[in-house]
Amino acid sequence: MKKGDVIGRYRIISEPTNANGGKCVWAFAEMDGGQYFIKRFLEPKRPRDDDTRDTPSLRIRRQLAREFEERHRTIMDRLRPDARGGGNLVLATEFFHEGSTYYKVTERIDTSSLEKPQRLEPRQKMVLLKTLGMSLKQLHDIGIVHGDLKPLNVLVQKRDGAAFHTAKLIDFDDSYVAGEPPGPEEIAGDSLYGAPEWRRYLQGDGSVGGERLTCAVDVFALGLMTHLYLTGELPHHDERYGSPADAVNAGERLELDTRLSDTMLGLVRSMTGPAPADRPRMATFLKTLSDPSVCALQHRRPGSTRSSTTATRPKTAGGPGSRTPSSDTTKSSGASKPSGTTTSSGAPRSSGATTSSGAKPSGSTTTSSGAPKPSGTTASSGAGPRSSRIKSTMRSAGRPGESGAAPRVPRPATEPARPPTAADDRPVPPPTTADSPPPATPAAPDSSPSAGSATPPPSADGPAPRASRVRINFGDRKRGRDRGSS
Repeated sequence: MKKGDVIGRYRIISEPTNANGGKCVWAFAEMDGGQYFIKRFLEPKRPRDDDTRDTPSLRIRRQLAREFEERHRTIMDRLRPDARGGGNLVLATEFFHEGSTYYKVTERIDTSSLEKPQRLEPRQKMVLLKTLGMSLKQLHDIGIVHGDLKPLNVLVQKRDGAAFHTAKLIDFDDSYVAGEPPGPEEIAGDSLYGAPEWRRYLQGDGSVGGERLTCAVDVFALGLMTHLYLTGELPHHDERYGSPADAVNAGERLELDTRLSDTMLGLVRSMTGPAPADRPRMATFLKTLSDPSVCALQHRRPGSTRSSTTATRPKTAGGPGSRTPSSDTTKSSGASKPSGTTTSSGAPRSSGATTSSGAKPSGSTTTSSGAPKPSGTTASSGAGPRSSRIKSTMRSAGRPGESGAAPRVPRPATEPARPPTAADDRPVPPPTTADSPPPATPAAPDSSPSAGSATPPPSADGPAPRASRVRINFGDRKRGRDRGSS
């Protein structure tokens, strides 16, 4: 074939070349005023019809020729130009042989293609990938495997006046019915984009038969191209392997660009997995591309595969902001009660009835009913955990003028501060009024009001906040100083 030749009805109008043509030579041609793209296959060669010999070599050549013709005509019959979405498939218009050589013709189209799709903004990338995905879905829905999916066979173009770039899928010379590929010696696809099972089939791996070469072969290649269109590079792999598929077959994990969104990382990872059955179908691919944000690149923290977002961790006991009840704290049925007021059970509470670490010996703590309780146990109130006494002290005993500080409990000037004595091992004395001072000294058991006596109502201003242990301790120290000075 050379310029000026007439092949069939087509006159060659350009110098033939095999650039990016694989096992073929191609050129532009014209016929009846229209321009076409014509491809001449270098193999197989068709035996002449008048050769009646029945030698083993001729039988093999005839068999290969029949399979070649049947495969191409089947693809042409199934891929109809008038099918929905067919505008993104550049289909053959004629397939014939002249002498012993096979030819295929398609309409001439603009073969220019966008060189760097990764520079498009996310919505443009989304539309580009969706048009490519819909073209592949059209093939897969009728059981056809493209068989040589790679950037050279995808034209990324933008029509005049169009808002988005779209993808046109070309070159179906290596296409076949799913599960029925040609023999390994007849396949001329690009090994760089080949799937793991496809590579093993070509390498003569007896464990991989032709039935394993399904539409999942294209899904693997599309996963690599998706990574390329979004980032400008293929997934990385160990340099010892010649292709991503070889690395996957060796048990290696492809290194994906961590700038991809989490959704896209998961999609590409599943598309480039080693098991064909685990790769997603085209419907899943298209559904994932419903939001342009999945095509946007993200900046992540160095050494991390997660987005730069702040994780919220649950608060643990003892951590900042946690509220852990203290083991030596007296529990009440609700909010803390002021010193000297009646508890929820009606039993009296004295200003001296505090926890084991303060004015009361460490042998006991006091429950809400006023009964002694062994040290280390607490009374259940059902009101949830409450803050420790020390923490409560810092809130209630704030400095004068401090915002949010609880009012200090007024004490009469004559109120003596009582130091802890052994008498505190007795049960809590009966209640006194909120405004009356506690007994000046530890009185005898019969000197306290009886437990059945009526308790005066609390002050009209309501119960005063309970005095803190810290204040009691400071009072004890003052008491000691006063005694030392008298």
